Amino acid sequence: MKLKWPFWRDESFMQASDSLGFAAMHPSILRGVIRALRAILGVMLVMLLLNPVISRASQSTENLQWSLDRASTWASQKPWGLGFNYVPRYAINQLEMWQRATFDAEIIDQELGWAAEIGFNSVRVFLHHLLWQQDAEGFSQRIDEFLAIADSHSIDVMFVLFDDVWNPIPQLGRQPEPRAGVHNSGWVQSPGSAILGDLKRHDELEPYVRGILSAYRDDERVAVWDLYNEPGNRNGISYGFSELKDKQGYSLSLLKKVFAWARSEHPNQPLTAGVWRLNEGRWRGQQRNDPGAALFDFMLQHSDILSFHSYENAANTAKAIMALDAKGRPMLCTEYMARGYDSTFEALLPLFAEKNIGAMHWGFVSGKSQTIYPWRSWVSIIRVWDRLFADRPNPWHHDLLHADGRPYRPQEVQFIRTLIDLKLGQHRSGIRTNQKLGTEVLKDAVPR
Repeated sequence: MKLKWPFWRDESFMQASDSLGFAAMHPSILRGVIRALRAILGVMLVMLLLNPVISRASQSTENLQWSLDRASTWASQKPWGLGFNYVPRYAINQLEMWQRATFDAEIIDQELGWAAEIGFNSVRVFLHHLLWQQDAEGFSQRIDEFLAIADSHSIDVMFVLFDDVWNPIPQLGRQPEPRAGVHNSGWVQSPGSAILGDLKRHDELEPYVRGILSAYRDDERVAVWDLYNEPGNRNGISYGFSELKDKQGYSLSLLKKVFAWARSEHPNQPLTAGVWRLNEGRWRGQQRNDPGAALFDFMLQHSDILSFHSYENAANTAKAIMALDAKGRPMLCTEYMARGYDSTFEALLPLFAEKNIGAMHWGFVSGKSQTIYPWRSWVSIIRVWDRLFADRPNPWHHDLLHADGRPYRPQEVQFIRTLIDLKLGQHRSGIRTNQKLGTEVLKDAVPR
């Protein structure tokens, strides 16, 4: 039945009204009924029109950066996190760590046992998209095994999904042997230049991000998601000749998608991507004319907790922290400790403890990654010169233990143990975790 507008004056509607007994109504009552019907229909129409808008607004709110209150609450429920970037001594890179043919749970258990004995409670571990694309089920099983080992030692895990550092051409299968005396000679990027430099291929990475996040978004053994390590790094000394020209732009495009994919999985853990371009205590991305400014801003505006790298001394690191502190968010230093640059445990850990900033230095057990050698070892003439005086660098650039578990410097390990006992002792005894450690207490931790 097709009605004319307004329908209450249409002859067909009037006939139908008569059959329902509306004709017997007083005209004023009938008008009231009609007005009520009109109001109900109007509300229904408005709700139908607004429903997509409300749905999008709700989804947008869920996909936003955590509020300051939520981030602070999360941090207050965690003890001070202290750990390291972990790659087992048998692995030259992420692929060799995780591939089925080389994954070694026994060595991982041994090394994380050493870490627990010192008092470390956190590790930062790099994943790789190629492992997921090759065999998602098998990769997940090995991740589960790793998490079970870490949990058995009371160690929380921070996973890193992508990385722009070192070799831009990753390949599955047997990995190369270390180049003699060269720092991190086999580490590989993810996704690498082939995918990163082709915007049409970025979506190939979505199943990897969603698959990992959906599998572990409620897993209490996973503490934080570090979505992208050093995005935009041009690797000038090592692989600059084969890097993308506008790498920072490509990395920003991918990073935006990665945050969106990760947010849509609604993980219970915070998301972060760490700022890293530090020069004498100043973040280069803070300068508007810096080509990395857009990346810098995006990372800070979308990270639930702020993470950063500092391989500088205590004074410069304190300046860098001060600049980030204005954001009011919990902080985590995800890379530090380069002995030849005055970035040492003794210099930086008291600062991190006082500011209640979790910290993970680079390297744990000296192995195939060869990070005991300095970055400059990529320059052949310098490497040859250095090796005229010693086969082993002095001091070690990164790493804490020899391959057999002996400390490189026993006093460093003792210093770390003492500081952990002081800091976590405060947490266990109910003292607020953001309370400053007294300078006198910190001095007592320094080895004589």
